Amino acid sequence: MKLLITGGLGFIGSNFILRMLENHEDLKIINVDAELSGSNKENLSQIQNNKNYEFVKGNITNKHLMDDLISQCDMVINFAAESFVDKSINDSNPFLVSNIRGCYTLLDIITKQKKRMIQISTDEVFGSLKTGTATEESKLNPSNPYAATKASAELLINSYFLTFNSDIIVTRCTNNYGPRQFPEKLVPKTILLANQGNNIPIYGNGSNIRDWIYVDDHCDAIYKILLKGKSGQSYNISANNEIDNLQIVNKILEVMGKSNDLIEFVDDRPGHDYRYSLDSSKINRDLSWKIKINFDEGICRTVDWYKKNIQYYSSISDETLKSIPWKN
Repeated sequence: MKLLITGGLGFIGSNFILRMLENHEDLKIINVDAELSGSNKENLSQIQNNKNYEFVKGNITNKHLMDDLISQCDMVINFAAESFVDKSINDSNPFLVSNIRGCYTLLDIITKQKKRMIQISTDEVFGSLKTGTATEESKLNPSNPYAATKASAELLINSYFLTFNSDIIVTRCTNNYGPRQFPEKLVPKTILLANQGNNIPIYGNGSNIRDWIYVDDHCDAIYKILLKGKSGQSYNISANNEIDNLQIVNKILEVMGKSNDLIEFVDDRPGHDYRYSLDSSKINRDLSWKIKINFDEGICRTVDWYKKNIQYYSSISDETLKSIPWKN
C-alpha cells in the first residue's frame, strides 16, 4: 500500500509517518508539505534515505501537483493545516486558504480518482462545553476562526459524500502531546521555558480544560480508521483524560523537578473556549481501539524526549517562547 500524507513535517503527521514506517515494512509513503508554520524538517531527518519514503515540497492548494501525487497513491491522509488558534485571531486568511481551499482541492481530486481520504479535524469544531461530551452527531459550533475553518471543511466533505459518494472519513481528536510538537503549544513551550528557568505564561487563571492524548495513540487510531472505517462517517478520538491547563503545567514542572514559582498568569485570549470533551465510544466499540499510554507515562516520555532533543529548537528565540501570540 502507498499513502499520500499531507503536512507530514508537522507534529502529528511526522509522528504518524515514523510510526507507520517502523511498524509496516511493506508500506510506502509520499509526504507533501509546504514547509510553512509548524513544519520542521528535523522531524523526519532520520528517514530521509528510507527507500519507502519520499518527500515533496508543495502546497495542497496546487491542483496540478496534488492530482499527480494522488494518482501515485492508494489513499490520502490530510494532516496539512494551519492550526494555531492564537494566530487565527490575528490573521484568518492563511487558515481559510489551507484548511478550506486546501481540503477542497484534495476532496475534488480523490472524488474523481476514486481514492479514500482521511480528513484530520479537531474537537474544537464543537465549541466550548460546560457539561456533557460531544458525540459524532453533536452540533458543530466553532467559536474561533481556526475551528470555523475546520468545521467548514467538514461541511464541504459531507456535501461531497452525499452528492458524489466520495470515499471520505473525518476524524476528530482531542489535544495531542508528545515528541516533535512545535513550541508554540502549551506542553513543549512549558518544557523548554522550564528547562531555561524562564517564566511560563498561562492564559487567564489556567482553568481551561482539555482532554489530553499521547500522539502515538492518536496515530494508531488514524491507521485503524484508514483501513476499517466506514466511508461518510466521522470518528471521535479521545483519552478520557480531562485536565486543566494549570494542572498540566504543574505536572510538567513536577516531572522536571522545577518550582511552580515559574508560572506567570497573563491576559486570556479572546474567545478562549473553557472546555472541550469528546465521546470516543464509537471507535472503541466499532474498531476496537483504545489508548495504550496513560497521561503520567506520556508526560514523562515527552519531557525526556525534549530534554534529549533540545537542538531541534535551538533556532527558536526566547522572545518567541515568551510571546503572547494573539497580541502580536
